[in-house]
Amino acid sequence: MPKSPEGRTLGDLKKSGYQVLTVKQELRKNLITNIRKGAPLFPGIVGYEDTVIPQIENAILAGHDLIFLGERGQAKSRLIRAMVDLLDEHVPIIEGSEVNDNPFAPISKYGKEKVTQLGDKTPIAWIKREQRYGEKLATPDITMADLIGEIDPIKVAEGRYLSDELTIHYGLIPRTNRGIFCINELPDLTERIQVGLFNLMEERDVQIKGYLVRLPLDVYVVSSANPEDYTNRGRIITPLKDRYGALIRTHYPRNIGEESKIIEQEAHSTADTAVNVFVPGFMKEVVGEITSLARRSPDINQRSGVSVRVTICNYETMIANAMRRAIRLGEKTAVPRITDLPFLMSSTNGKIELESVEEGRETKLLEELIKKAVLNAFGRHFNVQEFEGVITRFDQGFAVEAAEMLPASSYVKALTTLPEIRESLRKLEVREDPPGIASAMEFVLEGLHLNRRLNRDKVEGTYRYRG
Repeated sequence: MPKSPEGRTLGDLKKSGYQVLTVKQELRKNLITNIRKGAPLFPGIVGYEDTVIPQIENAILAGHDLIFLGERGQAKSRLIRAMVDLLDEHVPIIEGSEVNDNPFAPISKYGKEKVTQLGDKTPIAWIKREQRYGEKLATPDITMADLIGEIDPIKVAEGRYLSDELTIHYGLIPRTNRGIFCINELPDLTERIQVGLFNLMEERDVQIKGYLVRLPLDVYVVSSANPEDYTNRGRIITPLKDRYGALIRTHYPRNIGEESKIIEQEAHSTADTAVNVFVPGFMKEVVGEITSLARRSPDINQRSGVSVRVTICNYETMIANAMRRAIRLGEKTAVPRITDLPFLMSSTNGKIELESVEEGRETKLLEELIKKAVLNAFGRHFNVQEFEGVITRFDQGFAVEAAEMLPASSYVKALTTLPEIRESLRKLEVREDPPGIASAMEFVLEGLHLNRRLNRDKVEGTYRYRG
């Protein structure tokens, strides 16, 4: 198909030799082209290269409608919307058609009459692939009229008869003819609406009440569902499940590296602020580790899941607190520290569902997760034995104070009396400027405390590390 379509009538289309493909043929053709080119099929989707994406490829090659089954925050909607890029850039329709009529084989009365009356002079329009995607979030109040269509009283008032097919107001699905239609959270559809989808899924047509007419639609149907709803008996009726050709299980990032890539990709940019922001790798690890631990915690309802959005929001909150400190203290660079982590409470609360309801339990649990995350991240970078000299200094009476609003210059002074920690700065690959030194020192001191090699006192938001 030409990149800039020039045909404006059915006759032009015939002369060009254009062939109309079904949606599934289009998807298959373009998928094969991309695979042969080695082009990324779902750019921006991290961690699914060896698990989810091969299953999507198989479903498209097999011509199967599919369901994405996964907990919240697993990029289900993004995957579905990215499938639009596998459609042709433009396709021709009969100009003015509400159901994207194929000029060679119209299905609506409007389209058929146009071709009958005008023949090769029938005007056509070219629509972009983005216009061929329809989506509906399933809610209990959805009606068949929303999805399929109903009688339009305005058209009747204009003088048309009720028996006239032109009085139909088409629903979302017919308007997505020759495209991809998505039903998000499929289990939330009532059973009678699910029954109404049988013909669409199998016979590929829809019936509109009051009319002896069937529309043979060409629609690729994709849905999403949460396992908790999907597996509840009766939430998705068995005959409808049976009509989907493929069920693809999504998952959360399998390691901290994948979680960190998602953070960097999705977090809001701070480029428009007056403060430079630098986030050390170990702080990204800690934020990702908090979410990873939450997904394995027996105190958290794993059926509900712990979304990647938790990680992203926590990362943004951590940066925001570092920026707030830098602005207040007049520092040019904002670097997150361990003392910023308690502020993640606001961005975590409400996003995790506990197994038991207990006053204050959510706060205590997050504190435990933060400590464990810092301990795990510290263990990946250091061996406690590396700091025997530092521990000895503390045992001799040395102490260091740390606080969320403590100027970075205070940590630089402490570093001059603890030269052994300077080597750890290089290992952590942080900038050797005051904010970077402050971040690394807090990480090392907290790691030693959690390994029970240093004591820590807390007085009104200030931490004092001692032997």
